[in-house]
Amino acid sequence: MSEPRRPASEEEQVQMTVAGITLDPTNNMPIVLLRDLAETVAIPIWIGLVEASAIATQLESIQLSRPMTHDLLKSVLQALGGNLKRVVVCDLRENTFYALLYLERDGRVLEVDARPSDALALALRTGSEIFVARKVIERSQVLDMEQVREVLSKPSLSRSANPAEQTRAEPGAAEQGEKPEQDRWSEILANLKPDDFGKYKM
Repeated sequence: MSEPRRPASEEEQVQMTVAGITLDPTNNMPIVLLRDLAETVAIPIWIGLVEASAIATQLESIQLSRPMTHDLLKSVLQALGGNLKRVVVCDLRENTFYALLYLERDGRVLEVDARPSDALALALRTGSEIFVARKVIERSQVLDMEQVREVLSKPSLSRSANPAEQTRAEPGAAEQGEKPEQDRWSEILANLKPDDFGKYKM
């Protein structure tokens, strides 16, 4: 597989946040919605159920009894003395999105190829900034912000104004016999109604 083409400079990137997760009504695949800080543009990225679950649990501040994959990756990164400076959704080719992790350790910054879903799940856990290359926005299906706000106003949807504002639940807040992560995500999806997505046939 060829390497993703890097954005030429930071000036060609737009800072975004994870606005929330919705479903594609044609195939029930999860879609993560990214929007810029000025709330002028939003783009959808289709992701897998497991990755959607990882993002949703963080957006909803759900505490799990044991660390999941992205929690483990965060812990390993911290244990090695590194930190995630930012993630960049850097390319869109043949309907596939590409992303890069910018990891800093001992004064060095390393670029690591990643799927956007994994990059976003990790960025939410570390409070790292999220950027999207302008060329990706230009090639994407841009969503109308009024429609995005209407869908994300539904109480059953996972949403967040800004990853930096995420707070975790207090220790012990989770109920005893906590359900596995995927079961919790299935509950969230079960509450969604087809009418919620009538304007998002993509």
